[in-house]
Amino acid sequence: MTRLSRDELSRFRGETLPDLLGPHTRLLFTGVNPGLSAVAVQAHFPRRGNRFYPALFKAGITDRLIDASAGFAPGDRDYLADRGIGITALVPTATARAAELRPAELRAGVGHLARTVARVRPRAVAVLGITAYRIAFATPKAVPGRQPELLAGTQLWVVPNPSGRNAHSSLADLAAAYREVAIAAGLELGPAGR
Repeated sequence: MTRLSRDELSRFRGETLPDLLGPHTRLLFTGVNPGLSAVAVQAHFPRRGNRFYPALFKAGITDRLIDASAGFAPGDRDYLADRGIGITALVPTATARAAELRPAELRAGVGHLARTVARVRPRAVAVLGITAYRIAFATPKAVPGRQPELLAGTQLWVVPNPSGRNAHSSLADLAAAYREVAIAAGLELGPAGR
């Protein structure tokens, strides 16, 4: 897909991106909301500066590096689902930046997420980003890692947001956090640190 202009991307504002869920989802990664480019290419985390797929690979969660910048390649969705990986968002509607979301939208997203978790029944849910988590779950003092409460009977974790704008966490930090929650979810992992 060719690079879209800001005006072309703006037509995707408010649109949605289907969750990536399989019949055996063990680990449900939960982003804040889809970006405009994600809806445009119909793939989660497509921006080249986003470190989600490189972190999965470095953590040993996937055995290949997925490039979703032009949409998923044939077989990528099935590969992730077969690995037990699911992807959803707290807020299903697209914006140019997550910072555009109002706190009420994030809080309402918890109900959406809880219903998804109750239906899919993963072993662990990983919310990508402490700031969004604190607002959505009304826990201003929450820290990254496993949370003391469950969500629909499932372990709840907070891991670093993979956005290139999150300069606080290196790729190694992301991979380590993602690997920890993948182990808790019971995924079969390859070697870390690739």
